[in-house]
Amino acid sequence: MALFVFWIFLSASFEWTHLGLGLIFSFAVAWVNSGHSPFVPKFRLWLRILLYLPWLFYKIIQSSLNLSRLILHPALPITPQLISVESKLRHHAAVVLFGNSLTLTPGTITAEVDRNNLIVHSMDKNDDVAIKQIETKIAEIFKDEDPDL
Repeated sequence: MALFVFWIFLSASFEWTHLGLGLIFSFAVAWVNSGHSPFVPKFRLWLRILLYLPWLFYKIIQSSLNLSRLILHPALPITPQLISVESKLRHHAAVVLFGNSLTLTPGTITAEVDRNNLIVHSMDKNDDVAIKQIETKIAEIFKDEDPDL
């Protein structure tokens, strides 16, 4: 009711269309913010993801330089391999973010995902460490989320 009164105060209009829209939007805002809606924005989660992106960008640059070094080396010391990664992530969005992050970093591609098992194609034998770092970072992002896997 407070939102509806505030709407009337701000709109300064007593037309039925304004009052009807004000009533609908007031109840909708109250319902979404009361926790009953599945569409409640998860601000902490989105903030963590936004803070994750600069770190991921750093990892992409680091991986690009490492892959360039491997390719430009006269001996071409690449060791392509498929790595099976048993992820500890228990949230669908976390696994998707993990797979996409691995694909974005040069030298690794997520070839297959089955629940929380990923098959990753890697160009360097030392990519295991980077994969674990990314998984740990994403687990930290989704630490407060209920598992859905």
